[in-house]
Amino acid sequence: MSVDTNNKAEPADSVPAPPEAIRAIPVKHYGRYVSGAIAVAVLALIIYAFAQGKVNWGAIPDFFFDGRVLAGVGKTLLLTVLAMLMGVVLGVILSVMRLSKNPVTSSISWFYIWFFRGTPVYVQLLVWFNLGLVFEYINLGPIYKDYWSSFMTPFLTALLGLGLNEAAYMAEICRAGLLSVDEGQTEASQALGMSHGKTLRRIVIPQAMRVIVPPTGNEVINMLKTTSLVSAVQYSELLRVAQDIGQTSGAAAEMLFLAAAWYLILTTVFSIGQFYLERYYARGSSRALPQTPWQRVKANVLSLSNRSGGGVTA
Repeated sequence: MSVDTNNKAEPADSVPAPPEAIRAIPVKHYGRYVSGAIAVAVLALIIYAFAQGKVNWGAIPDFFFDGRVLAGVGKTLLLTVLAMLMGVVLGVILSVMRLSKNPVTSSISWFYIWFFRGTPVYVQLLVWFNLGLVFEYINLGPIYKDYWSSFMTPFLTALLGLGLNEAAYMAEICRAGLLSVDEGQTEASQALGMSHGKTLRRIVIPQAMRVIVPPTGNEVINMLKTTSLVSAVQYSELLRVAQDIGQTSGAAAEMLFLAAAWYLILTTVFSIGQFYLERYYARGSSRALPQTPWQRVKANVLSLSNRSGGGVTA
């Protein structure tokens, strides 16, 4: 029996040492620091200018939670929700009509979208408010009959003016969402014997929501701000209430700042809701869901702590 004398055990002290840890030093972006300093300086100058202005800032907290202001906020939210609900429902109907192979329904939908997108919403509000010059009274037979001026209240004027105008924009948003779904989905559902309506409800619309939700969220926020126009038709929403309080209290500019603050609060709440709704419908299309605000804060804190530690080890 032969013994291989070449395979000898190496001594313990000859084991190679582990590689040294790599220290990755972040690149310093001096341009970011300069632009950040400039932005902070400009912001400080703007704050200083407003602080030195002849504005009674103390009047804003005095009226911020006033009963009239809160009532105006409630009416603004109510009008926003109802007008968007009307716009979404009519928008879905108009988008389906627009994609229909029936030339009559398709033409009606096209004309509606063309008319309401082609005229300013402010003009539409005034037209609805003054239609009593054309229709002296409204007659629905045994159901309802009254003078147009009594029927077309400021709230109904605002609701119709905003809702019907919004329907034209929602129709195009919904149409884009429906067209984003591959035609093979519809063909497969028809091969399974599903009707056209069932195909829309079960197959097409759920997949189109990923495309429809983001612009619809923008439309909700835009609708919230557009409600400020209905003060022209005597509807007492947030801006109208703020202007009335400003005239009686002598703090007209201050009440405008108050209304702007409430609009910012409401739009922020709607923006947060839009973010989580978009995140919900992105579950089946994105490999990694967008970070929530809290996750972003934690990531930024960890990043700052790593930088303050002198580098990142890898």
